[in-house]
Amino acid sequence: MTFQRLTIDDVARIAGVSRTTASMVLNGHAERYRIAQATVQRVEQVARELHFSPSHSARSLRNRRSQAIGLVIPDLTNASHAALAQALENLCRARDLQLLMVTSDEDPERESAGMTQLVARQVDGMLVVPCSSDARHYQKWTRRLPLVFVDRRLDDSGIPSVVTDATDSVVQLLAPRLAAGISELVYFGGQAALSPSRDRLAGYRQALAGAGLAEQPGWVCERDFLRESGYAMMRDWHAANGRYPQALFTASITLLEGVLAYLRQHGLHDAPRSMMTFDHHALLDCLPLAIDAVQQDSEGLAVASLAKVLALLEGQPLAATDTRIAATLLRSPHGG
Repeated sequence: MTFQRLTIDDVARIAGVSRTTASMVLNGHAERYRIAQATVQRVEQVARELHFSPSHSARSLRNRRSQAIGLVIPDLTNASHAALAQALENLCRARDLQLLMVTSDEDPERESAGMTQLVARQVDGMLVVPCSSDARHYQKWTRRLPLVFVDRRLDDSGIPSVVTDATDSVVQLLAPRLAAGISELVYFGGQAALSPSRDRLAGYRQALAGAGLAEQPGWVCERDFLRESGYAMMRDWHAANGRYPQALFTASITLLEGVLAYLRQHGLHDAPRSMMTFDHHALLDCLPLAIDAVQQDSEGLAVASLAKVLALLEGQPLAATDTRIAATLLRSPHGG
């Protein structure tokens, strides 16, 4: 089967005008070139009937802009990254921009390949949730186009970032539970070198210190932010201790999903007395377990990060290189 690609020549032929006239009308230049209103209406009607839109490739060649923004995220099954992508897509659509997205699966090589693909498609700027702690992995791209980190940052990289104010949010999440008499609080986290891991672990340790509780060996477990790692850390901790921890804080919703998968397989009757997580999903309120959560402001992250990319694209100075967005605490309706 062959497909016939519609061109502006077809619109011009059916409308009975020249290719140049059709192009002027469809690219919004009819008034400048004093094209008759009847001609404009005829061209626009034909374009509507044929579901025709001007070629973005041709427009890019003329304007030296693709009107596209690239987004690199680790995993679309991560609810927080999916929410960020949706917020950015809505913002781009409102500005007549196209959002092009690739995923890294927390693999630096796959991430680099995805960034190469986006640059090859001539995106005007790029937003990246970095999965590597090596700044050189990203700095080479800053000579090609505006690049901004979102959700994660690399300190001293010189690359602007927009992240959640995680440390203070975690302290506020954990402190009331510790004050209620918890004497054992275990932490499951992601890659130690990534900024979210450092920030969330710092908040955990500040909360322990504020409650006068000394961190014990085996309380802090770190792998990566993948769901299967949450499962593995829960399995290993249970095997080593013969029980579940009294209280548990997971540094991402994906790690919590892995923990819950393990609990579902092995019974909830002796599950941790208190569970808390960074990132929220509405289904948490439907679970029989009480789980408190930090909810990131996906809209705020999207607005601030896209604003930085567009400012860099226009050669404007940034008001701040690094921006932190406040989060919201959500307490489980089940108490606990």
